[in-house]
Amino acid sequence: MPTIARTSLNPEPIVRLENAFQKPYDNAVATARTCYSSKLIYAQDVSVDDQTRQRRDAIAQSTYKAGHHTTIQHSTFQFTLDKVSRQFIWSFLHSHPFYNSEQVSQRYVEVKAGNYTVPGLQEDHVEIYHQAVNGLMAAYHKLCQLLEPTVRQEYKRLFPVRSLEEKRWQNAIKKRCQEVARYILPVATHAHLYHTISGLTLHRYHRLAEQFDVPEEQKKVVGKMVAAVQEWDPDFFKFVEDPLPLEQTLEYQILQQFDEPKRSSWSKPFIQEFDRSLGNYSSRLVDYKANTESVLAQSVRSVLGIPSHEMSDAEAIDAVLNPAKNHYFSESLNLTSMGKLTRTLVHPHFTFQKKISHAADSQDQRHRMTPASRPVLAQQIQWDTADYIIPVLIEQTPEALVFYHQTLQELWKTMAYLVNSGEKESDVLYLLPNAFPIRFEESGDLLNFHHKWTHRLCYTAQEEIWKTSQEEVLQVSKHFPHVGKYFGAPCWMRKQAGIKPFCPEGDRFCGVTVWNLPVQSYKRLI
Repeated sequence: MPTIARTSLNPEPIVRLENAFQKPYDNAVATARTCYSSKLIYAQDVSVDDQTRQRRDAIAQSTYKAGHHTTIQHSTFQFTLDKVSRQFIWSFLHSHPFYNSEQVSQRYVEVKAGNYTVPGLQEDHVEIYHQAVNGLMAAYHKLCQLLEPTVRQEYKRLFPVRSLEEKRWQNAIKKRCQEVARYILPVATHAHLYHTISGLTLHRYHRLAEQFDVPEEQKKVVGKMVAAVQEWDPDFFKFVEDPLPLEQTLEYQILQQFDEPKRSSWSKPFIQEFDRSLGNYSSRLVDYKANTESVLAQSVRSVLGIPSHEMSDAEAIDAVLNPAKNHYFSESLNLTSMGKLTRTLVHPHFTFQKKISHAADSQDQRHRMTPASRPVLAQQIQWDTADYIIPVLIEQTPEALVFYHQTLQELWKTMAYLVNSGEKESDVLYLLPNAFPIRFEESGDLLNFHHKWTHRLCYTAQEEIWKTSQEEVLQVSKHFPHVGKYFGAPCWMRKQAGIKPFCPEGDRFCGVTVWNLPVQSYKRLI
């Protein structure tokens, strides 16, 4: 059987180590020795001569093998990444809580043609891939044009005294069009970012770099990150374990227990089952602690040492959640995890079943303390059936809606052709639009959901996350009214606290006096 010529992933991702600990390997051993020393041990103490270096290596190896890995967590590495796909960022870099990133925004920065990843493909399919991506890039710009009249009309309604001929308001309108038009862009689209992680996280990256969903790109980027650190400190990865091949990852092994025809037939019944369970929600409350209010109230009394006859449950909940009394909620810094009383909010816990677009989830996952179990993406796609989220603004713009449907229907035909012609599903996934729905479960405690809901209920938040936050708040409020009555947007919090101006956004003010509205009355188009 003749060998099919294949290309390689291109362009090459660009990885640069911007900042790092001076001596990360020696620092790790110094922290380990300090645990068993009557005095502090410093990095320079562990490599004075051959004897201390020999002891250093023995300690490093034994602590690693024993699983005492906090020693390599002290060292931090800041990378700049360029020409990496949004699929890679969503599936790998931002799928866990132990990182910090600052990434170019598709909401506010216009996407230029030609900036996308091309996976390794059969040579005769490369041109088909380019045509599909370039078609989506062109569709993005056309959608911006089609949406502009609707956005201008709504913007004029919200800000009747603003002259839409002023450049700053024209830019504001343009960005609102871009925010929605990006739903049609492929997840192959490039991003650039700063990405900061600990040495421990980098070891974990190295071990699982070949897992689903984009093993080739993951392996290439992580390999460059590791190489950059090795160049900085050749000893840091001295005892690192080899990467697990895709075939040895847990997800792969479980899926292999079922034959290929059966696995391929799952997506349709799974999607039907999931969506039926979800009902009319984008985010449905599926689990919570039944005694949320009473446990929260008791924990408040426990922190303060107050007996129940001196402080009722309602008074205790009011003490910690009422923004008129708890001024931490109006601070620029999020202080709740540091405050003794606000740490009582870790006891209530909620789980939501969610269906939101790839674009929305790429922002939702940045709330790292409300973690989720996101899918092996190829297991949730029907290659013969188009499946995508329709933003409200597109629904309200008939010409844009028709164009949106037509474009995505054609895209699905192209993807189906590539899969049926022998391309790997993980490579064809790069063509998925930002609009593709991610179906998953998300859990968290009240402390971190409160922070998320407050900021995402702001009308300047991404519309889908804003809507799911509203749905979540209203469901929690129905079950726990003594807790739910204290939820609202940042401006509502500031009004309750008596802090002016109520809106902290300045020129980005949404045009609506949200601080006067209950959450159930929130409604927006842009």
